[in-house]
Amino acid sequence: MDARVPAAVGERVNNPWTKWLQNRRGFAPDLERVAIARINVGDEGRALLDHGLRSGRRGATVRTPDLSRLALGPIVAGMILLFLVRFLRVFCAAVLALAAVRPLSAQDSGPDATEESVPEEAPLVNPEDGLPEMDPAEADAEAARQFAAEMDDDAYRQIQVLAEAIQMIRQNYVDEGKVSYERLIESALEGMFAGLDPHSQYMHRRLFEQMSKSQTNTYNGVGISISFKGGSLRIVAVREEGSAARAGVLPGDEIIRIGETLTEKLSLEESTQLLSGNPGETLSVVLRRPATGELLEKEMVREVLQETTVKDVMLLEGDGNGDAKIGYCRLLQFNEPTARELSNALDDLEVKGMRALVLDLRNNPGGLLSSAVDVCAEFVPPNTTVVTTEGRIPSQNPPPYKTRVAHGRVREYPMAILVDASSASASEVVSGALQDLHRAIIVGVTTFGKGSVQSIIPMGLGTGAAMRLTTAKYYTPSHKVIHGVGVTPNLIATLTPKEEEQLALWRDRATLDEEDTRKLDGFTDRQLERAVDALRAVLVFEKIRATPEPEDAP
Repeated sequence: MDARVPAAVGERVNNPWTKWLQNRRGFAPDLERVAIARINVGDEGRALLDHGLRSGRRGATVRTPDLSRLALGPIVAGMILLFLVRFLRVFCAAVLALAAVRPLSAQDSGPDATEESVPEEAPLVNPEDGLPEMDPAEADAEAARQFAAEMDDDAYRQIQVLAEAIQMIRQNYVDEGKVSYERLIESALEGMFAGLDPHSQYMHRRLFEQMSKSQTNTYNGVGISISFKGGSLRIVAVREEGSAARAGVLPGDEIIRIGETLTEKLSLEESTQLLSGNPGETLSVVLRRPATGELLEKEMVREVLQETTVKDVMLLEGDGNGDAKIGYCRLLQFNEPTARELSNALDDLEVKGMRALVLDLRNNPGGLLSSAVDVCAEFVPPNTTVVTTEGRIPSQNPPPYKTRVAHGRVREYPMAILVDASSASASEVVSGALQDLHRAIIVGVTTFGKGSVQSIIPMGLGTGAAMRLTTAKYYTPSHKVIHGVGVTPNLIATLTPKEEEQLALWRDRATLDEEDTRKLDGFTDRQLERAVDALRAVLVFEKIRATPEPEDAP
């Protein structure tokens, strides 16, 4: 090779690509003062930089390619691609971090007992209470730090798997009408929430609108509430004024088929849609009664139902001397007017001389948490903690739910609460709180065990959809967990399957025909009797305690 004369030390290289290389990490900081030499290698191209350049030694002889001849197109394209990939990762992290700190709009406390035309449970948070105040900037920063700590490359790989699956389905599925992006994403979201627990749910626009209207005391349907328990779709509650009660449907019945569709693989949302309909339409279902194992086919007519939540307000028969006047009333559910209706009923009973109360929460699937707190306020002093909620992030837990002043006074007479396996959610909040506070005797069997908080979070982006996500659990005043455990009664009292059927008929006694009326012959509500016996014992004890001791004779 015929080497040429080296260029002068410190000579500047005007090639822009070389200037860019001068600023890259790993090259000598005094590159411009390094001796630049060209060597003639014929048609084989230019030699690469030698060890002298990489070591950064001043005055070292280096060999450099003719950078002006390099093809810059592929290199620039690679740089742009690298920039886009990094930008996408930062963008995804920012979006998910914002979603993680989005405020919860509502919380609900129903058993996931969903009405056939609308979800049974709507948000169960007192709008006046809200969530604990927290500086938005601090909340965003905290959530972003947690998100950044948890995110890794595996998250991006899993998201890529989902994206590739959607694209493969769109390209290859036989029915093109079923592979729109909206339909595939909604199906993916439904499966995502179904894999969490039976109470979490993706709600599309129509279902979300129905849920928002479900807290009035008017609705369309046959009068049943449903939920998943033990892997089967079960009827949690039956409203006696609905056509389901008139058809002989009982709480605890399993729904095997709705119309021509088996419920084995249906989600709660799909079951709700099949049960819903317009007033006047016929609904056919096949039920399995666990107590007897028999299959029953029932036909009902959807109708507009309007009812109060407080039923059967009355004084029970006394013990013969008129002293043990024990009142009775039954709550069907907890919605906005429940506390006010209960207060009016108690006022009427007190005017009649009531000295003790039996509050019947059997077959009550729950409702609004604020209503449950207001019901407790009728029987305990103001500012008493009745329930707390705890989630994964302690700083986001709302303050304890405390009672407010209930019409200026607190009712202090003895009371018993009747519960059964269909008493759920808000019913468990009331019974668990009054039991912990030593304010009521709980009689019956262990309750349903639904004590988790579902937050209703709108999805945004103009979709009108929302997510119903389990975010916390309820705890009684003594910090007993309700979810999955239920409330254990102080006095256990059970009913046979036949007695449960007779109890359902008794609740609807005003509309029974002669044949059904005969079925009530000899019926005795043994759970109610047990509660009355306990209250009579308490009244006797209070009477003895109030009797002054005789003075000693002189």
